[in-house]
Amino acid sequence: MNPSPAQTPAEGAAPAWLVLHEPGGGRRRVNIAPLPFTIGRQAANQLVLRDTRISRVHARIVAGEEGYLIEDLGSLNGVFVNDERISSQRLWPSDRITFGVADSYRLEFMHEEPTLQRIAERVSTPAGPCDNLQRLNAVVELARSLETSLSTTDLLSSLVDAALSITGAERGFLLLRQGERLEIRVARDSRGGFLPPEDLRIPTSVIQEALNRRRELLSMQFDPFSPQGEVPEGTVAELDLRSVVAVPLVKIRAGAGDIQGQTAGVLYMDTRQVGLDLAGGNREILQTLALEASTILENARLLEGERARQRLEEELKIARGIQESLLPRRLPDTGWLRAAGRSIPCHQVGGDYFDVRPVGPDAWALVNADVSGKGVSSALLASLLQGLFLALETGTSPEAALARLNAFLLERTEGEKFATMFLGILRRDGALSYVNAGHGAGLLVRGEGGWEHLHATGPPVGMLEEAVYEAAETRLLDHDKLILHTDGLTEAENADGNFFGEAGIRRVARANARASAQGLFEALDSALAEHTGGSLQKDDIAFLVIEYRTEEN
Repeated sequence: MNPSPAQTPAEGAAPAWLVLHEPGGGRRRVNIAPLPFTIGRQAANQLVLRDTRISRVHARIVAGEEGYLIEDLGSLNGVFVNDERISSQRLWPSDRITFGVADSYRLEFMHEEPTLQRIAERVSTPAGPCDNLQRLNAVVELARSLETSLSTTDLLSSLVDAALSITGAERGFLLLRQGERLEIRVARDSRGGFLPPEDLRIPTSVIQEALNRRRELLSMQFDPFSPQGEVPEGTVAELDLRSVVAVPLVKIRAGAGDIQGQTAGVLYMDTRQVGLDLAGGNREILQTLALEASTILENARLLEGERARQRLEEELKIARGIQESLLPRRLPDTGWLRAAGRSIPCHQVGGDYFDVRPVGPDAWALVNADVSGKGVSSALLASLLQGLFLALETGTSPEAALARLNAFLLERTEGEKFATMFLGILRRDGALSYVNAGHGAGLLVRGEGGWEHLHATGPPVGMLEEAVYEAAETRLLDHDKLILHTDGLTEAENADGNFFGEAGIRRVARANARASAQGLFEALDSALAEHTGGSLQKDDIAFLVIEYRTEEN
């Protein structure tokens, strides 16, 4: 029986996330928020999986009173939890989720548990040398817990505590390489307290120099009555140091487990206890700890990168919402002009758009535009063009509007960004005045089944200072339709790499010449979806269908 989905987890429920394993071997973390959390190949899902074998909205995760549940939303190939097909099932930590197709995405369900503190306590509990193996096991478990830890700083602090416990040292400092320098990331004492970074009185340059000469475990003991060797004499005397151990942390290439030659940092510990050799009897454990710490640092780097990526994703979602709000909320579906259209960005935001708006009681302005490039910069410029279109004054001719726009873009972008655009004014008597600024040819579909191409009449806007834009004229008859589109429509590819092409548009237009604007739009949209099969496209798409009627009913 399917549970009733809840919008928020049950009270006290731990935050949850998915570890996404990509087909190419990459891995990233995805927070399960907001709820319900949908999964599929469609861009509107919270988790988008770019695989045509995965359904558009394949599954969702909801939260009920007992925890998190995953539900199959009628997908073609099914949802599998730990290799068993399910319709609805509660999720437990480390459950594996797949989608019924080989060599595709794989998910692991995770949620925060109070295990980190428990493991840390096992690491730092005082014990004799015979318990070092148990303590090492706890250290390794602590390292592995990174994927279920929300605080990298807490985890690194626990590692320093583990090293202090193993060696009996009084102070520990985790230093990470920043360019050519070492910077202190964590400073702890043997009582579990944080130390100010300035408590490391030995210059980091000295540690760096020793590290450059020896990349294995470095241990030094000092006799207060002998020369101090590598460490400045004043520092040793001031701190009354007796033993120092420095554990180099090597860089590990993520995903391969290979160790690179360059060090990522160092775990430094010292003590003032006479006769205590920090490395004595603990060399193998410290070297294992160094390897685990190196792995943790790499995972922490990936985790921080993933968090930054998630913040960017959230910002892009906001940008997409703003961009969508600039599109017409409702296209005219009654009267002498009727319209239907769609914009499909290949990323979160796109540089293609369309619009239709009245410019007086007997005229409508129509636009279809394609900003060069893709992504955020193109989307920003597209939003600017949308705003300028909305500010188009009644009576302004298409050629005058584009001449001003060309001058504006050249002034602001200095030719680095440009746009192709079809801008037309359609009047109640069917007269269409338009400028095609380097845009794809508009297709005028006659009611009896013939067609006419509306080719370019000038260069793209924002490209040439000396550009001249001349208007062309044509006339629409009763039930004629005009298809405007960006090149993303003609260049939409299927799995074999074949384009939808102008031939695809004409084929649909010929078969639906007598249909309404909405009918022709739906036929074109359906043909596009059938052609691409849901595969990820390389360019934004925007297309618009206009229908003219002599009678308004």
